[in-house]
Amino acid sequence: MLVIGRKTIGLFVGQYADSQSSLAAWLAVVERADWKNIVDARQTYPHADAVGTCTVFNIKGNHYRLIVRIDYRAQTTYIKKVLTHAEYDKEKWKKDCGG
Repeated sequence: MLVIGRKTIGLFVGQYADSQSSLAAWLAVVERADWKNIVDARQTYPHADAVGTCTVFNIKGNHYRLIVRIDYRAQTTYIKKVLTHAEYDKEKWKKDCGG
């Protein structure tokens, strides 16, 4: 898959360096992925959740959340936000996902 929005990850890693290896591993997996739908994504990441138009991934053992939009037909993943668990719990991100 093509991944768009890597700058968002870079900015987050600049603040939360402990997320770097987990986010790099996620990127490596997604770049090789050929997911057709959320079911395919969950075969790789069982805790991935579909929320509105977004997919939410747990990063670094649920310390962080990665929010993306996946266009399965175009095989493109758009990184929307990377959040701490506390930021995620505020649910402000949901407006970007149709929620």
